Amino acid sequence: MKYRGIKIMMAAAVIFSMSCKKYLDYKPQGALAASDLTSPEAVDGLCTAAYAGIANDFWDASITSMWQWGSIRSDDAYKGGGDIGDQQQLDKYEQFYLLNADNNGAGDNGFTEAWIRIYGAISRINAALRALNDIPDADFPKKTTRIGEMHFLRGHMFFLLKILFRNVPYFDETVSEDDILKVSNTMPNDSLWEKIAGDFQVAINDLPETQTGEPGRATKYAAEAYLAKVRLYEAYKQDDNYTVTSIDADKLQDVVNLTDDVINSGLYKLNDDFAYNFLYGYENGPESIFAIQYSINDGTQIGGRLSMSTSLNYFAGAPQYGCCAFHVPSQNMVNAFQTDANGLPEFTTFNGKVLTDADLRANGVTVDPRIDHTIGIQGHPFKYDAAIPYDHSWERLAGVYGGFGTMKELQLASCPCFKKLGPFYGTSVNMDVIRYDDVLLMKAEAEIQLNNPAAALPLINQVRGRAAQISPLVKKTDGTYPSNYKIDVYKPGVNIPVWDKNTAFTALQWERRMEFAMEGYRFFDLVRWGIAEPTLNNYFAIEKTRHPFLSSAHFTHGTHEYFPIPQEQITFTNGLYKQNHGY
Repeated sequence: MKYRGIKIMMAAAVIFSMSCKKYLDYKPQGALAASDLTSPEAVDGLCTAAYAGIANDFWDASITSMWQWGSIRSDDAYKGGGDIGDQQQLDKYEQFYLLNADNNGAGDNGFTEAWIRIYGAISRINAALRALNDIPDADFPKKTTRIGEMHFLRGHMFFLLKILFRNVPYFDETVSEDDILKVSNTMPNDSLWEKIAGDFQVAINDLPETQTGEPGRATKYAAEAYLAKVRLYEAYKQDDNYTVTSIDADKLQDVVNLTDDVINSGLYKLNDDFAYNFLYGYENGPESIFAIQYSINDGTQIGGRLSMSTSLNYFAGAPQYGCCAFHVPSQNMVNAFQTDANGLPEFTTFNGKVLTDADLRANGVTVDPRIDHTIGIQGHPFKYDAAIPYDHSWERLAGVYGGFGTMKELQLASCPCFKKLGPFYGTSVNMDVIRYDDVLLMKAEAEIQLNNPAAALPLINQVRGRAAQISPLVKKTDGTYPSNYKIDVYKPGVNIPVWDKNTAFTALQWERRMEFAMEGYRFFDLVRWGIAEPTLNNYFAIEKTRHPFLSSAHFTHGTHEYFPIPQEQITFTNGLYKQNHGY
């Protein structure tokens, strides 16, 4: 039986043969002995193992893709699968009302496993930092850069913990194994944000602007983009009941300054085609600021260093797959892609009817083009292959979970990146952590909340403008487009009466949903803005009339914004860890 207590965080010295071979050139073979952790080669190997740690993932409790935590817990998606009890922990997350500190699902699945997996990655990072701190500069010319990279990775891992659990124990490489057990999870909220921000600030100070030939490594601008994200979350001040009580203008100004640096660097831009963000062969492109790197058949392990976090989401009935039809777009999500006569979102009326396949092919309904990058629709090309139209027969339980499919995170079975491992599937396509479109919209959000909506207009329009450049990759075999697209940028006084703060913020919220639909951002956006409770309970009120399995779903403000601290961790620490509010 696997030992599941917090001691997983102390596993400092045993680094197995897991390499980021695709872009990091050190390839550890076997295990490194503790006596061999002082050479430059061994220290660099520890750093490579830390990169591998943030990517060591599986569908049961993903720490790379946020589909379980940020998508099915939002109005974007249903759990899906073979029945309501299939991976029942996800049903509990989706409906909220049964969630407690113990019900993590069968076996190792659930948020407890995510907790352990993230702290396991932090263990590797801290082990690397201890070795880096001890090695003389003269022996390892890349020491400062590697220290910056490790602080970046640690900031990333603690950011995930923060948005998932809120109150978590923070410790760095200077804390001994004995003292780790004395670290509680009661650090004040703002102090914990500052610890995370501090990691990214060290990374900004230590990292170069580019890492030529090694795009998988963190850079100064990746650290600035991530620190901007931290400051944006931190700016929305929550009380102990998770109510947003104020917005910190200084933190918002930090977001503007940091995103300006990234934008003005000239190193990044939106991909010409939105599709490139989700296709093999376009990884590490101009829109990708930091991505987790994967590879196939590289000799490191069976199949290679594959991304397995979305394995459940392939279709059960599709001839090229066979399992498992999770992560199904909600009817609300489908409806949200509607546009009005001006090509703008139907902000208040989008959910008034159930859009069907027929509506999405004709019937005068116009939609945002991003729908055919995001959602599998009957008869529409699946994953940019006109010869493979999406079909309802692929759906495992359409009578419960509806008649659409997810698409962004999937790859064609014919892709050189794709591999079947037992009943599941992996790919070598990278997992983006921060993209340039996110940077643009983070800056836009900060400008709006700083009462400068005019500065946000061109940023939002830049993202919408790319969406309006309709991809030829979504065409059917006859050369026509599968949907009736109509989208335009915002033109105050022309297609929208005014562009004041309220209008701009509504547009920003909508744009984030369309741009990152089904990518796992949505729930965390709602919590940050302080609107999770009204948004989700309004969603449930309508959606349960369409899908009775949601009949008991209810979001409780002051509790469900965050997962509970896993009970076994509280027990293991003899009550040192305190349970989150409401559980």
